[in-house]
Amino acid sequence: MLKNVFQNGILSVFYSLGSDPLQLWGSNPGPTGKIELVKDPVLQSQILSISSDNISQTYITCPADPSRTLGIKLPSFCIQFKTTSNFFSFEIHVMDDKKQRRRFRVNNFQEVARAKPYICTLPLDVTPNEWSSVSLDFGDLTRRVYGTGFQEVLKVIVHANCELRRIYFSEKAFASDEDVPPELKLYAPAT
Repeated sequence: MLKNVFQNGILSVFYSLGSDPLQLWGSNPGPTGKIELVKDPVLQSQILSISSDNISQTYITCPADPSRTLGIKLPSFCIQFKTTSNFFSFEIHVMDDKKQRRRFRVNNFQEVARAKPYICTLPLDVTPNEWSSVSLDFGDLTRRVYGTGFQEVLKVIVHANCELRRIYFSEKAFASDEDVPPELKLYAPAT
């Protein structure tokens, strides 16, 4: 999908303040879930809320067409979100240099990391109801977990229960919050 797009620096695939935040995404609210744009009281701006009693049935996925892949060559991934007190997970599917599809699932309901041949699950420890930024370097993760090289990101899936601000990829992980460009930072308005 984005394989032929010039990829240098930073590539945003979701931004809640964009004119059409879910333009690249498919959504599945499931039988009991909700996916809606709402105003966040802390950021005082629009965010995407994904909520459900069953996280496996409520999610957004990029690309929207399941027969396509993203083709993102930038290895560093960042997601800006707030969880509720409920379960939450997100997944990134990648292709390694051995042409093997690998899936990395990050969630707040497991306490230990687990690696199997085609899936690696990673625990997420964030404070509920507070905005967080989580960055993952798939060049490093793919090498450490599978002993192979990262080739490209195929798919991103974000399950309930969270509020989303932005998802982007970059050439390299930012060493600290001070290194993140101002336009990518989470800001709460001054009071």
